[in-house]
Amino acid sequence: MIDFLSFKTQRLAIKLKSTAEKLVKKGHPWVFEDSIAKQNKDGKTGDIAILFDQRKDKVFAIGLYDADSPIRIKVVHSTPATLNSVFFKEKIRIAFLKRATLLKTNTNSYRFIFGENDGFPGLIADVYKDVLVVKFYSGIWFPYLEMILPELVEVAKVKTLVVRLSRQLQKSTSHGFTDGQVLHGMLSSEVVYFKEHGIRFSANVIHGHKTGYFLDHRHNRKRVGELSKGKKVLDVFSYAGGFSVHALAGGATEVLSLDISAQALEVALENGKLNPSKGTHKIMAIDAFEGLQQLIDSDKQFDIVVIDPPSFAKSAREIESAKHSYHRLAVLGAQLVAKKGILVLASCSSRITAQQFFDISEQGITKTNRLFKTIDKTFHDSDHPISFPEGAYLKCGYYRLDL
Repeated sequence: MIDFLSFKTQRLAIKLKSTAEKLVKKGHPWVFEDSIAKQNKDGKTGDIAILFDQRKDKVFAIGLYDADSPIRIKVVHSTPATLNSVFFKEKIRIAFLKRATLLKTNTNSYRFIFGENDGFPGLIADVYKDVLVVKFYSGIWFPYLEMILPELVEVAKVKTLVVRLSRQLQKSTSHGFTDGQVLHGMLSSEVVYFKEHGIRFSANVIHGHKTGYFLDHRHNRKRVGELSKGKKVLDVFSYAGGFSVHALAGGATEVLSLDISAQALEVALENGKLNPSKGTHKIMAIDAFEGLQQLIDSDKQFDIVVIDPPSFAKSAREIESAKHSYHRLAVLGAQLVAKKGILVLASCSSRITAQQFFDISEQGITKTNRLFKTIDKTFHDSDHPISFPEGAYLKCGYYRLDL
């Protein structure tokens, strides 16, 4: 492990406006700048924010101050606590125990730390076999890394630690880290091979999106694989071929991976070759909406159509546009499903609630005059636990058409 830069921090005494205080007491981890009623001194990123009750003047929560974000305080503990090595060791131990059941399967890739939901707002830690990738979205954690990172390495029993930085942090020179830096051990290749439920994949932990791969759909990919034997499958927004690879390994006769990124599709093809399969794997590099329409115009039909787009609503102003896009995808997707086939529709937009998404999806299917039956509705896998409403983002609906 490298020598860490020394950061001087201070303790801030803070009182919140009543509405914000109530939310934090209910477990909400975000305090916006305009929710602070009183602060004893100016704070800088990484300072410890001690939250005092308005009436009783007693400490009720501990957070970290973020001078670079409109979310000015990120709560790390909802009761009084001392942020020392013992505190972080216990928090990491609790997070690891939540993944215990998953790690009993033939899986060696998982989300170890899921940000706010595990008490580490602005920090994500993913394990790919023996490589730990920690991504920072906030500079609040830099003063505490000497207590956190060695513990993560020890508990996860990994050989290598890689740090990834958000775009904002990549522009900063205050922390001394670079994106893709190896902080512990050796990395023989930026591409790491791992398994999820026995299926082999690869992740580029240096240049790949997020930490190198998207782990959150693991149980849905497994489900699609189990449904794919003898089927023709379309995987839309396929990226590195998560659903495609499971479908091929599950016995699909033909899989078409559709994504706008030709580079991602090449990775999908390579991932498909990591596992034995007899099916053919084709790719289509095109905008998803255009590609779906082209397939419809060509009278293509698939037994299973999976549509898993990126987040359409990254801000509040994009919500209505996102709803429209989800509706369009449901309409387009339903037209490509063969009789008695399955349409799988997913969303990772936290600003669109699960009920809104499922309603929109079902309205879209209905618009095509296809009768359907809801097979299942799924949410987060066990390594993506949810501790507050806004922490939930993933929802996925399975629909069988023309029953």
